[in-house]
Amino acid sequence: MRRNRQINVSRALALAGAFNFLVSAAKACLLPFFTLYLRHLGITPTETGLVMGTKHAITLVWSPFTGLLAKHYNKRRVLINSCLVVSATVAMVIPLIPPANVHRLSCNNSISLVSPTQSSTDRNQIKSSLTSTANLKSTHSSDMSMEVPNTSRETKNRTSVPKVQTIRKRKSNVGLQGNFNKPSKLIDNNFDSLKVMDNHHQLFFLILIAVSVLMVTLAPVEWTADDGLFEYLDFADASDRYSNSKTWSLIGAAFGVGGCGVLVSQLSCLLATETPRSVVHFVCFSIMALGTVPVASFLPFYLNKKRTKPEGLVKGLQLVRGSVRALLCAITILLVGIVISTVENFLLWEMQDNESNELQMGLSLALGLICQVSFPLFVVKISKILSSGRVLVLAAAIVAVQSFYFSFLWGPWAVLPAQILNTLSFGGLWWAVQVQCDDIATPGTERSVTRVYNALSFDLGRSLGSVIGGVAVQKVGIAWVFRGAAFGLIIWCFVLALLQVKAPRQRRINYSRLLAADASEASESDSEQERDWLDKAMEEQ
Repeated sequence: MRRNRQINVSRALALAGAFNFLVSAAKACLLPFFTLYLRHLGITPTETGLVMGTKHAITLVWSPFTGLLAKHYNKRRVLINSCLVVSATVAMVIPLIPPANVHRLSCNNSISLVSPTQSSTDRNQIKSSLTSTANLKSTHSSDMSMEVPNTSRETKNRTSVPKVQTIRKRKSNVGLQGNFNKPSKLIDNNFDSLKVMDNHHQLFFLILIAVSVLMVTLAPVEWTADDGLFEYLDFADASDRYSNSKTWSLIGAAFGVGGCGVLVSQLSCLLATETPRSVVHFVCFSIMALGTVPVASFLPFYLNKKRTKPEGLVKGLQLVRGSVRALLCAITILLVGIVISTVENFLLWEMQDNESNELQMGLSLALGLICQVSFPLFVVKISKILSSGRVLVLAAAIVAVQSFYFSFLWGPWAVLPAQILNTLSFGGLWWAVQVQCDDIATPGTERSVTRVYNALSFDLGRSLGSVIGGVAVQKVGIAWVFRGAAFGLIIWCFVLALLQVKAPRQRRINYSRLLAADASEASESDSEQERDWLDKAMEEQ
């Protein structure tokens, strides 16, 4: 009777949905816009890729490790609440780091790289220079503009002493306050140039450390809560219903990115003296993270002591490696993760260069998430027409088409048509992956196989893609990187379609029928033994 009073499946599912909604909304308030903030600070594309790649790498390694420790010491609730509070605190510290370059804010864009005194012709020239591969050529007068680093040659420009002198001269003419620490007139030009480089690298390492601390505190939250809630529902024989609560993660992300984008776009350029309105993203994240703590305090957890050994992921890797089609699926989502990370990191940069602000950015990203949620409405019709393997090829091809389309944006709302395709790209991709997981998984390893695929795409693929994409954008520009990523993924789609024809088909084993057959055979053998015993007893009489 005590066990029945403790189990409340409906309450557990409601709390799980609310928790996933709030956590995803909190992350969506900040993380999609974080690369824009790095651009405002003066971080180069290569350094932006390193920061974002480090973020995903920490999630890949740290989440399972902390989840295992929390399970071993039965401190899941303490870990989740502590991580939420600390991550909210760290998020409020990051805006205190001053930028390295002398950028100013414009009312047209909350994070603008141009001076308010520039004409429209000057802004168009700077916008084209940010996306081209040529060196930035200064054609503006010293009293009307500022020097802006070119994304394709920023490192070379920063090491040039004449560029530094030009920045310092124009900074004084425009009347802007730089972020160099106590410049002295007695220091010669060479030492001053070295000082500027040190300041920039100091900013980069500060940002890298701050993001690392933020992810160390944020990464274990969802993993640990997912373990505890699943084991609770599994104890109540309702684990098959937990997947429904994951839909609230996408809805929460759409609410967070869209709502925060609309909110920030309605604010003035400066909230206070030298405080840009982009700081609101950090404030919203902190508020949502702290608001999740009461819900996390009531999450029902159950510690299954029979599953304390960390063999799940290893078994999942073995199952993926043992099937040719599973390996093809793993390679596909790894490549898709690389392409998606490049698009996620620099799409908002491209939109900003096309006069988009947080309103267009937030609503566009929210539309893509809502379209992804709507895929289950079409899954029955699609599954009758195409197999899961064909859907995987189609979804990867659509991701490539989206990346190619993003390289030709022409206006603030031009990204919307491509976002509608998320229904088939992301929705179809993960449906095909889930079908593949069900085909190769043995009883008790379904979540382990799914986590292997998630780690390949969300963590490993995005980590590699961030680093590679950042270096490529630094060299050739955003548009050409998007086109190159699309071309490479399209080639793999053709190869994947050919390899699927050659790959052996693995029939799905229905374990429930096998168990039922074993039970029937056992009952028949028991009845035969009873009849044999009865016959022997009658013969003795």
